[in-house]
Amino acid sequence: MSDTKKFLYVNRKAPYGTIYALESLEVVLIGAAFEQDVQLLFMDDGVFQIAKGQDTKGIENKNFSPTYTALGDYEITKMYVSQESLDERGLTIDDLMPLTYEDEDDDWAEKSSIIVVNNAEIAALMEEQDVVLSF
Repeated sequence: MSDTKKFLYVNRKAPYGTIYALESLEVVLIGAAFEQDVQLLFMDDGVFQIAKGQDTKGIENKNFSPTYTALGDYEITKMYVSQESLDERGLTIDDLMPLTYEDEDDDWAEKSSIIVVNNAEIAALMEEQDVVLSF
């Protein structure tokens, strides 16, 4: 049995307008650097954090969304997205960035990191974590 604790980072806020999304991303990267078992969950307005085509020129904020595409390099391979949150915002999985990782157990095949889940699956996911941090 591994001593590695499972960490779930729950992202509920829109990507800009507050510090929550950027702070979450920074904490996730730190956790991954220390080889934690890091997983992310995007729900509520947090689904906008990984939406395609973010343009922050009009709000004079740095667009940090491209950083999500590098998470696979940090062995972050599970990014859960709430189906209900997508539905409520008129989004589909096709509206999200193509977030992938290379599966070393499958001859380095590129695979999607995004896993769409419903509310019951989210509850079960949270139950199996050692630590749940909400941003």
